[in-house]
Amino acid sequence: MKTKKSLGQHFLNSPKIIADIVSVGKVKRGDIVIEIGPGEGVLTSELLKTGAHIVTVEKDDRLIPVLREKFAKEISSNQLFLIHDDILNLGLSKGIFDTNLLTLSVSKYKVVANIPYYITGQLIRMFLDSDKQPESMTLLVQKEVAERIVAKNGKESLLSLSVKIFGEPKLVRTVGRGAFSPQPNVDSAVLSIENISRNNFSVSGVEESMFFKVIHACFAHKRKQLLPNLSTIYNKEVLAGVFKKIGLDQKCRAEDLPLETWIKLCSVLQNN
Repeated sequence: MKTKKSLGQHFLNSPKIIADIVSVGKVKRGDIVIEIGPGEGVLTSELLKTGAHIVTVEKDDRLIPVLREKFAKEISSNQLFLIHDDILNLGLSKGIFDTNLLTLSVSKYKVVANIPYYITGQLIRMFLDSDKQPESMTLLVQKEVAERIVAKNGKESLLSLSVKIFGEPKLVRTVGRGAFSPQPNVDSAVLSIENISRNNFSVSGVEESMFFKVIHACFAHKRKQLLPNLSTIYNKEVLAGVFKKIGLDQKCRAEDLPLETWIKLCSVLQNN
C-alpha cells in the first residue's frame, strides 16, 4: 500500500527490529498494550504472539479494512481492539478506555509503537501528563529526538526534563533507515521510558505546574544564563538568595543542570 506523507508513514519491515521492540517493552501474556499507528500490522502481529491484549489506534481510513481482515480472529476473540481515530484527538479520557476490556479503572498498561515522528513530543506528553499514566513506553522515534530525550551530549533540554521528571528514558538501540519502507531521511532509535510515575513530585512536594512553569521560563532563551531567564517570573533579589542557599552558580545555564537540581530549585522557590 502506498504510504501517506501527510501522516508521516514509514512502515517498519525488519523482523529483527520488530522482535527487539516487543522484547524491550517486556510485553507478556495478560498485559494491556496500546499501539499507535499499526500501519499494516507487522508490530501488531508480534505483540499478539505474546498473549497480551492489544488496543491499536489507526488514523488512516485505508488501513482499517486491511487490519480488520488480517486480525479478524483476534478482534473476534477480544484480544485485539481496533480503534479508527487520531490518537491526539482521542486522548486518554474517552474512547481508548471504553471497551469491554479497558475500563476507566484500568491502572496498568504499556505503550509500544512505531510512531509518526511529527507527533513524538505531543504523544509522549499526552501519556506522561495523563492521570492514567502507562507503566512504560517503548517507542521507535527519530534518533536525534531520542538522543535529546536521554541528553546523550550531557545537555538537558525542555524535552528531556519533561520526560525525566516522570520516568527513566533509555536509548536502547539505533535503527537504520533501511529498516523502513519507504526509507525516511533520518535514522531512528528504540526509546524506552520505564518506571513512569509522579514520585518525583510526591516525594519532593513540588507542584507539577510549578516545575513546568520554571523550566519553561528557563529554556525560553536557551543561550542565556539561568538567572536572567528566571528573573522574568521571580524577583532577582529573591533568586540571588535561593541560588546561594542551594549552592547554584549564578552564571550557570539551564542545559547544564541535572533533574535533581531542578527539583531542589523548584522546592526552595515554592517554599520561599
